[in-house]
Amino acid sequence: MIQMAIGYVLINVSPGKELEVYQIASNIDAVKDATLLFGDYDIILKLESESLGDIAGVVVEKIRQIEGVTETKTLAGADI
Repeated sequence: MIQMAIGYVLINVSPGKELEVYQIASNIDAVKDATLLFGDYDIILKLESESLGDIAGVVVEKIRQIEGVTETKTLAGADI
């Protein structure tokens, strides 16, 4: 069984861009789940990939490039 890396990305967006960013981010290959939030962050994504490096690449090259994204915080899943 291949162990996949898991990461969670908390996203803040410009006011009024929540749904648009959610829809675009939901269609990124590594994104396995997306939820709109109320509170300190606007969206949370669950990402799965072969490595944490791949997840970091998706965050930098794809998620942060979506128009309207103002801030991201990435959390790496722990394998205990």
